[in-house]
Amino acid sequence: MARLRGADGCPWDRQQTLESLRSHLLEETHEVLEAIERGRPEELLEELGDLLLQVVFLSQINTEQGRFTAQDVARTIESKLVRRHPHVFGSESAGTPGEALARWETIKQQEKPARADGSVLDSVPRDLPALQRAHRISSKAAIVGFDWARPEDVHDKIDEERAEFREAAAQGNRERMSEELGDLLFAAANLARTHGVDPELALRDANRKFIARFGYVEREMRRRGVPLRRESQELMEELWKEAKKLERDDQSTSSR
Repeated sequence: MARLRGADGCPWDRQQTLESLRSHLLEETHEVLEAIERGRPEELLEELGDLLLQVVFLSQINTEQGRFTAQDVARTIESKLVRRHPHVFGSESAGTPGEALARWETIKQQEKPARADGSVLDSVPRDLPALQRAHRISSKAAIVGFDWARPEDVHDKIDEERAEFREAAAQGNRERMSEELGDLLFAAANLARTHGVDPELALRDANRKFIARFGYVEREMRRRGVPLRRESQELMEELWKEAKKLERDDQSTSSR
């Protein structure tokens, strides 16, 4: 990367800045996620290399500006991993993932004392997808004790928010509908957290599943010469059920 950024290097690489690489970093991150979802190691190998390139690229720019090097980046994360795992590299113990995470957060807060007017939520990145950010926000609050007494209580909250949304919808109040839907989605993120599910990944899986099933509907409709329109809704529903059954059959076969 130093050579690519050098005087005799690549014009495109020399032109890049920390700001211009942000979109590339996001793109490569999503491609890693897709490779994991597809379960193809050879793709994941390549995409992890592309993601690593972004780390090297950003580090090189900072090296040129006299701030830090790629070696500094590696040393910093190595030191952090040792420091925040006293139950592995020290004499402390952590019997569960929850205990290990709580210890990590405690050490993190000790390392980075909050401002007098700060919040434990300040460390949650603002640019995260909204559902993922809701999950992180509620997780941070839960670590310091602001949480439901029982995981089952979140189900009641879901019912409450859904009833409030239905009431707003019945009134035709779009502003309140938006507010209540936001509350419902936030409650859903809490429901996922209390049951150990990542809501962002769950929604990604749901999107992928919907696309696959709807693709089956489209293919079958074309094969039968039936146009996709509301008048064909009954047939589309039947094909959707077929797609679900085929999906379950494939899962059953692959698990044998």
